[in-house]
Amino acid sequence: MKLFITGATGFVGSHVARLAVEEGARIVCLARASSVLAHLPKEAEVVQGDLRAPEGFAAALRGCDALIHVAADYRLWVPDPADMYKANVDGTRELLRLAREAGVPRVVYTSSVATMGFKIDGTIVDEATPVSEADMIGHYKRSKWLAEQEAMAAARAGQQVMVLNPTTPIGSHDSKPTPTGRILVDFLNKNFPAYVDTGLNLVDVREIARAHLVAVERGTPGERYILGGENLTLKQILDRLAAITGLPSPTMKVPHAVAMAFAFFDENVTGKLRGKEPRATVEAVRMGKKMMFASSAKAERELGFRVLLVNEALRAAVEWFVANGYAPVLSAMTSPVS
Repeated sequence: MKLFITGATGFVGSHVARLAVEEGARIVCLARASSVLAHLPKEAEVVQGDLRAPEGFAAALRGCDALIHVAADYRLWVPDPADMYKANVDGTRELLRLAREAGVPRVVYTSSVATMGFKIDGTIVDEATPVSEADMIGHYKRSKWLAEQEAMAAARAGQQVMVLNPTTPIGSHDSKPTPTGRILVDFLNKNFPAYVDTGLNLVDVREIARAHLVAVERGTPGERYILGGENLTLKQILDRLAAITGLPSPTMKVPHAVAMAFAFFDENVTGKLRGKEPRATVEAVRMGKKMMFASSAKAERELGFRVLLVNEALRAAVEWFVANGYAPVLSAMTSPVS
């Protein structure tokens, strides 16, 4: 099988690419000129291109058995949101068109659990929970929602498109790191003095990768599948990190109003005045008011997805961050992941 993979230089995509090679697939990976290729398997054929100009790599889609579209502009703060929409929404729509024109039989589109209808009270949501564009907080969520609508529209028109909605992936090789990875890095560097009352669903990135390859074979076109793991409060996550690392877990809980005031200041001073990415954003604090708890029962039934305990993935992430210089060596940690 020959797979065209976008986002293979990123966190989730690199795991998909490595697993695909392990399972015997030939892979063609899209990479921007500025991308770091260190995490790609040596067997990958690399095609240079950008989602904001997909015509430039259209020829590489010909002869592929499936497109796995993982790439996205994943930031909770951007100086110019138009770039995010161009990559996430316009890029997805045009890539789907090019895949149709190239005769690619199957498409797996990696959306996000951010497009689900989360509640403040911690209700566990699934693919059938009512949601609309009005529920999307911030440009990242809104752009992923609009991109998902493009994928679903293509499926309704007859294209074999499956949509995967990973929750919060955890594991090794989060080199950017993602916003979630930054939580771990801040904790490891003792820059996490307090926490807010919020919740996330954490999932092992390796199981997300496996589900992508299963979806190529078994996914139902036009269906969405949440790929999740454990539903945990932020405090529970920090406590687990403390148990793994030997570092103290913060005990001070900050009200959302205080977190919002700090985020507003940081976003305006660090972001707008200094032109640097803020440590906290208004969008992130607004998102944090909702418990992002989700069920993966549908993916379990239809894709054989496995809901795993995330302690092993958390340990893998911590060891990788330490081994790669994101945080100091910890005396309590052993056998770092390379």
